[in-house]
Amino acid sequence: MQQVKEFLETLHTYIGGSQWFVFLLLGTGLFFTIYLKFPQIRYFKHAIKVVKGKFEKKGDVGDASHFQALSTALSGTIGTGNIAGVALAVHLGGPAGLFWMLITAILGMTTKLVEITISHKYRDILPNGSISGGPMYYMKKRLNIKLKNGTIIKTGTMLGVFFAIGTILSSFGTGSLPQINSISNSIFTTFGLKHIITGAILAVLLGLVIVGGIKRIAKVTSKLVPGMAIIYFVGAILVIATNYQNIIPSFISIFQDSFSGTAITGGFLGASFAFVFNQGVNRGLFSNEAGQGSASIAHAAARTQEPVAEGMVALLGPFIDTIIICMLTGLVLLSSGVWKEKLQNRFQNADMQVLAQVYDDGKDADKQKLSLHLGKKETLPLFTGQLNIVNGEMISDVTFIHARSIAEDMVFYKDEKKYSGSIPVVKGVVKTDESGVIIEGKSLMHSAPLTTEAYKRSILGDFGKYIVSIGLLLFAFSTAIAWSYYGDRAVTFLVGTKYVIYYRLIYVLAFFLASFVDTTIVWALSYITITLMTIPNLLGLWILNRDIKSSVKQYWVNFKKDHPEEKAPNGAL
Repeated sequence: MQQVKEFLETLHTYIGGSQWFVFLLLGTGLFFTIYLKFPQIRYFKHAIKVVKGKFEKKGDVGDASHFQALSTALSGTIGTGNIAGVALAVHLGGPAGLFWMLITAILGMTTKLVEITISHKYRDILPNGSISGGPMYYMKKRLNIKLKNGTIIKTGTMLGVFFAIGTILSSFGTGSLPQINSISNSIFTTFGLKHIITGAILAVLLGLVIVGGIKRIAKVTSKLVPGMAIIYFVGAILVIATNYQNIIPSFISIFQDSFSGTAITGGFLGASFAFVFNQGVNRGLFSNEAGQGSASIAHAAARTQEPVAEGMVALLGPFIDTIIICMLTGLVLLSSGVWKEKLQNRFQNADMQVLAQVYDDGKDADKQKLSLHLGKKETLPLFTGQLNIVNGEMISDVTFIHARSIAEDMVFYKDEKKYSGSIPVVKGVVKTDESGVIIEGKSLMHSAPLTTEAYKRSILGDFGKYIVSIGLLLFAFSTAIAWSYYGDRAVTFLVGTKYVIYYRLIYVLAFFLASFVDTTIVWALSYITITLMTIPNLLGLWILNRDIKSSVKQYWVNFKKDHPEEKAPNGAL
């Protein structure tokens, strides 16, 4: 598992984890923000009116209302990224990581507007009357190259196929696998229910929902999204209020290190600016999916003849998802202080590493060495050999790293008894799978367990863990529902509707299996699948920038004719 994780992370460093991808993502949002004169600010109030249904017309074609389309799209984005993803961003990059998540969301509001507008404009109405849309359709219809002699080079079609394949893979890497993995881990931590049981129950429920298609999905998500957001919001406010003395310092910490990286503090061994920047942007993308093109598939089903109107609705997505919910989670983590504390937990194989020398994180010199090692700027010697364990305690002269921190108070168990013997280690990788040994101890934590711990540091006490578990259950389950729809629209684009049923069966099965797979492997896979969708979509938006701008201009021309009593935003194109 460790080798698989390392391969996926290495692959990720050359695509989604590279600086060029980050600049492409932010650059696209920045370009359209300036090109369309800051629509995320000027059109915000108008977008709220549209989502309320104020300008709906009778006879509009579609399978869902504006609100239902937004709810489905939000259910696809409000998931583990808001609870586990934010905790992972803080774990990796500290408070400064939240700043870059915020910037990604602000620019992402414009990106969502343009990608939904162009996708909705070129959606398809299928023979059975249902709607199918998404970036693969505008790519196929608008990005093929026609030569002067009449020959058509199907570059757009090929790009659409690539995007659709990426969507199917991402439906597992983003929508199915990490969602149930986070749910089962949280439920096990909170209630002690075995991962496989949680997976089995929710897999059955998932199958019952997605078999009904977009109309049933829209009805379910339009009920789930508002309810789950309120529950989580109230819980977060209670945690932050309990730790009120840390509110201002938490806000300051988000901004003060945003251009320099996060300093070493507590068990946290620091992070460079480049690392923080990259992780914040990537976690922001995983959270709100602006630029990925996924939400375009849900919004394509909305009942409207005005593509830009649905783009306005989509503009609200990153604001709700990242600026509100993710920032709430971030403040919960920072104000509680748990992000930099070593806490008792069960170690995961893919998070462990053994160094060949003894280091002390109480010494500044050792902290700096460890920080550079974790930031992959320098490599410390890795241990190869046998870890010697006596009555559950390690007696070898090595440094045991877990979750980017030096592990403390470790106890080794086998068959629920303290273990005595040896454990093989190869180039720092602990082979506990071969020995069947379980390791517990104190280290930093990440993902859902860290957010759970933060919620307990409040007036809620241990009851806080139930808020996180229930919130994560609802968030993540609704995300899995939405992504099943994205995947089946991609299958429809590639091979037709008759094969959708097979996709759904595989999707549900993978959802079940992922309930008991190592968390870090799942997250590593999700990084790769996101970029397979994002890159072709962003390229398409750049190519069709004039089409997008003309569509926005025409929207306001039509709006002023149809609604002369309404005042258009200042400077509307």
